[in-house]
Amino acid sequence: MNILTIVSAEVDEGRAGDLVDGFETLLAGGLPDGLLETRLLGDGQGRWAIHSLWRDRAALDAMRASGEPAAPALFRRFQAEPTLAVMRVVAGSERP
Repeated sequence: MNILTIVSAEVDEGRAGDLVDGFETLLAGGLPDGLLETRLLGDGQGRWAIHSLWRDRAALDAMRASGEPAAPALFRRFQAEPTLAVMRVVAGSERP
């Protein structure tokens, strides 16, 4: 079963370009095993989230055991304290 993580934080909109650059730098370094896709979302008012879709809970747990996860670390670089939600994907638009 796929797992979706949602890491959210407030970062001053004046730092938006730096935050986007930081996220793109993370992507350029390659994705950890089991990370199917990830996106940075912003509302234009300083609220940001990184949504990451994982193959399964085992892949997420393996990444978390290997050191500080990248999404929270990115937000902390901007003096933001992130929150984390971990959710099971129970239905979706994908078709086999």
